[in-house]
Amino acid sequence: MSSCLVEIDDSSAVVRLTGTLDAAEAEAVRGALLACLWDRPGPVVADVTGLRVADPIGRAVFADVRREVADWPAVDLLLCDPAVGRPVQVDAGAPPRPAMVAGVPAWPTVDGALASVAVAPLAAVLTAELAPAVGAARQARDLVTTGCRRWGMEMLTDPASIAITEMVNNVVAHARTPMTVRLAPQDGTLHLAVRDYSARRPTFAGLSPPNRVGGRGLLLIDTVARRWGSSALPDGKVVWCVLHPEDEVAHLS
Repeated sequence: MSSCLVEIDDSSAVVRLTGTLDAAEAEAVRGALLACLWDRPGPVVADVTGLRVADPIGRAVFADVRREVADWPAVDLLLCDPAVGRPVQVDAGAPPRPAMVAGVPAWPTVDGALASVAVAPLAAVLTAELAPAVGAARQARDLVTTGCRRWGMEMLTDPASIAITEMVNNVVAHARTPMTVRLAPQDGTLHLAVRDYSARRPTFAGLSPPNRVGGRGLLLIDTVARRWGSSALPDGKVVWCVLHPEDEVAHLS
């Protein structure tokens, strides 16, 4: 990127953006932030202290990225922007609330943003690196079983196993690249994701004809998950889904 530099420190939750962010740079910055958010589970702070935002398209990048990752396992984006006001103390003893910049929590200092990250409970997350080979789906199901048991979500073990099997098998059959499987609980729901290194994104056209062989993986995911989708990365994609315990209760009723 010629006019906007994204500096990523693997040892820190801070990503620093400097230079000028305009419409020409927006897509590259978006991709860099998405890749960083996948590589480091947990909240990431985008420090825009040294950044000049030149137009509305550039200004919208951060909100767009935060919406894109809202259903990824254990991910969030915060801003450090000196232009925002001091955090608001609503209740005595409660942590102050940050300003919101187009739907993104924003703090005036890096220290303030990192302090808000530090007081939040660490996200429970399980991750596995898998090869695109026979047996990958079984390893992914084992991870799901472990997570559901650990987080008290046993009723989601079967539907989550169905979803993760289809997501992994899609990589084995089509992407044929190494993959990362990740899952995490969030507010009583289970979030699953598989990251691979193919730009080919899944498409779902609804029910398949009865005489069609194959092609039902996305239908199965759509059946068991409340939401699902895919996100393009600069060198591949993330396919994700969200499962709700109440949906499984309804299926059993």
